[in-house]
Amino acid sequence: MYQPLTAYSATRSSNMPFWNEIVCGDSEKLLQLIPSDSVDLVITSPPYFHQREYDGGGIGNEKKTGDYISALMNVFRECVRIIKPTGSIVVNIGDKYEESSLLLMPYRFAIAATEQCGVTLVNNVTWVKSNPTPRQFKRRLVSSTEPFFHFVKSKNYKYFIDEFLKPAYEPSTNGNGTGENVGKKYFGLIEQSALAPQQKEMARNALEEVIEEVRNGEIQGFRMKIRGIHSEPFGGQEGGRKIQLDKNGFTIIRIYGNPLKKDVIATPVESLKNCPHPAIYPVKIVEEFIKLLTQTNDIVLDPFVGSGSTAIAALQHKRMYIGFDISQEYCAYAEQRIRDAKPQLLLWEKNNAENAY
Repeated sequence: MYQPLTAYSATRSSNMPFWNEIVCGDSEKLLQLIPSDSVDLVITSPPYFHQREYDGGGIGNEKKTGDYISALMNVFRECVRIIKPTGSIVVNIGDKYEESSLLLMPYRFAIAATEQCGVTLVNNVTWVKSNPTPRQFKRRLVSSTEPFFHFVKSKNYKYFIDEFLKPAYEPSTNGNGTGENVGKKYFGLIEQSALAPQQKEMARNALEEVIEEVRNGEIQGFRMKIRGIHSEPFGGQEGGRKIQLDKNGFTIIRIYGNPLKKDVIATPVESLKNCPHPAIYPVKIVEEFIKLLTQTNDIVLDPFVGSGSTAIAALQHKRMYIGFDISQEYCAYAEQRIRDAKPQLLLWEKNNAENAY
């Protein structure tokens, strides 16, 4: 008979069941045991509609698309109830072809969630698979992306954007143009332009100032737009840079070197030896959402924990986890993955215990 893994955490809330546990059972019923407004992040990938045969049955085997969405909504409503006002829900769902036509199942789910559950859809983050299943379709392209929907129930959700897809190294503050030639081309363009003499003088002075900012490391670089030389800003907005172009004849765009935080994560599909689960979503993706939406010791719950990727990612980033799944085989496998990570977890517990005194 299945026995849940003993919780490792050094501290445990008396109000929170299943702390650092994988629990086998029906997610909808188990979620009802979780207190309202108590979880920081729910992140999950429910069984896809008619995509695979999952051990234990459950959601995904419905005959009609409407029944599938209804089953998901029953679970999703509980997820909305249990997250804190500062919390988030992230859901990954794949699509399905029927009679050579995409069902748009992820978007049916997202629309139902926003219409029925009073949540806000913050982002649709696209997972780009670098190693999609190799198939040679003759009448359509190979699917290589899946959406991760980020929902919240209040405007006060935690958000640590600088941690999302954070580079392994800090970019140089000197940028790529600190030499003697930085900005030199713009002086020539100013002289070639049809600007009035006073405007040309203003442009030269502004150019010298921004060049000095680059050389001092205050900014990484810049671009200059000159009326009649360069195209107007995209869209021709009536404010900001367009006003500067109209009034002064030029505008300067400073580049601070901060990478854009785009709604795309590119990573390969994960493969685990002897894993019984047919569809593993990568720990890397879960890690990015955990870093973006939670802090150390926050609670992360996955109602369809499968092979345990969410629990592993939570442990690696010093978060508490709760995992549910209807399949005993999947739960047992997830627990084994956690046992393999036990040395790292024990070190975290030791640090927590030492900091408590």
